[in-house]
Amino acid sequence: MRLAARLTLLLAAILPAAAFADARAQLGAFSRGLDGLTGRFEQTVSDPAGKPLETSTGTLALKAPRQFRWVYEAPYAQVIVADGLNVWIHDVDLEQVTVRGQSGAEAQSPLTVLTDLSLLDGEFKISPRPDAEGLQWLRLESKAAEPAFQSCDLGFAGNALDRMVLTDHLGQRNEIRFSGWQRNPGFAPDAFSFAVPDGADLVGEPVVGAQAFPIRD
Repeated sequence: MRLAARLTLLLAAILPAAAFADARAQLGAFSRGLDGLTGRFEQTVSDPAGKPLETSTGTLALKAPRQFRWVYEAPYAQVIVADGLNVWIHDVDLEQVTVRGQSGAEAQSPLTVLTDLSLLDGEFKISPRPDAEGLQWLRLESKAAEPAFQSCDLGFAGNALDRMVLTDHLGQRNEIRFSGWQRNPGFAPDAFSFAVPDGADLVGEPVVGAQAFPIRD
């Protein structure tokens, strides 16, 4: 085998592993000591051919072990709150609130690994992706029997999560760009509570005292 060919094979073997190790190190640095997180997002949904279907913006907040608040500001107002027992979805324009019991299915969400790295190897198959757009990437694939998504790519820069790209089983792409991260901000007591607004219709029945999936002991 010629020297150039041997070098090409050697680099192909080494570089992905090096990039993988670095991306995992950035995930570890970002998540270390992290109990809560707030930030902004811009989310673009594209069809399998790459044509953008919708772009939305808003804010998010995460708190270990299993609470989150995801607020869409534009183009349509929607609030999604997981309080540890229930998931509430408030469609503001429709004046409708949907509620369901929060279960272990939330462990499939790639965002859960940000506040609990112990889930990374247990819930996901992890593989390296080539560096692109100035970011270093990891690919997560759920080990669940019926995963909610086909793959999730996490892009890191400077020990911070910059982007998350979810691809579903039909090839639709959901890209989320993050900004303005604040670590362990000190949440208000009611930050992850939800009260049904006056005049809104409630669909579903809240679960009281449900058995919660132990994201973290």
